[in-house]
Amino acid sequence: MLGQRIVTAVVLLALLVPAMLSSAGWPFPLLTMVLVAAAGWEWARLNGAGSVMALGFGAVLFVACLGSAPLAIQGQVPAGLWVGLAGVWILGGAWALRQGVEGWRRSSRWLTWPVGLLTLWVAWLALASARAQGLAFLLSVLCLVWVADIAAYFGGRAFGRRKLAPSISPGKSWEGVCSGMAGVLLLSWVWAALEGHGAPQPSVSGDGSSTVAGVAAAWGSSVFSQLFGRFGLAWGVFLLILLTAMSVVGDLFESLVKRAAGAKDSSRLLPGHGGVLDRIDALLPVFPLALALTSS
Repeated sequence: MLGQRIVTAVVLLALLVPAMLSSAGWPFPLLTMVLVAAAGWEWARLNGAGSVMALGFGAVLFVACLGSAPLAIQGQVPAGLWVGLAGVWILGGAWALRQGVEGWRRSSRWLTWPVGLLTLWVAWLALASARAQGLAFLLSVLCLVWVADIAAYFGGRAFGRRKLAPSISPGKSWEGVCSGMAGVLLLSWVWAALEGHGAPQPSVSGDGSSTVAGVAAAWGSSVFSQLFGRFGLAWGVFLLILLTAMSVVGDLFESLVKRAAGAKDSSRLLPGHGGVLDRIDALLPVFPLALALTSS
């Protein structure tokens, strides 16, 4: 199992890293579009779709992403859309978790399928828009979610006593959530400090061309420096805690859907890791919220 996880992770990184670093506008959006379409196929299967219908669901999601690609790649998605979608995630996520596993099982496909389509399309739109903001923004949001998950795992194992949502994800604890928040705050402090002292400055070569300005422009600024710069330290800390909490909501939401379907993993597309949904669940609400906070 460990060998499978390592091989799969290496293959994914070999695809994702060049796509993220590419100076062309299309490799990262196209690759993530394929991954999100696969997640759509998984979502449909978890919510009662047959093989053909699930493939059709993934195809519709791919077309929706493709149709909105010009706006996302050029960073022209209206800021108001992110604010509205972030609100939907906060309120809708709380409602779904309150209904619990049985509530989701009783839900009609006329609700669960559109919810999945909208959620995954928005996630892709946010991913592509985040890349358009710069590598620093994209990587910092990804690292926020990853560090929150890792710190929560180890904090929960070391200190976990009080269960967070035992009927949905028995392994999660309130102590783990607090550990994840502490890990994110530490990450933000280190990242913002390095960013403040190590920002690349444009330099001009002998022929008059800028050698660093292009790199600096492509890099941009992280979500941490943007939040602290826009809202100040106290509000910046609060908003980072909110982003971390929403990563937990995304994780729990996918766990709820899987538990309602009686599935351990969303699929076996990624050997050793489960499915695509299992890898991106915590990202689903975080990217739209991060964009709402930094674009409005």
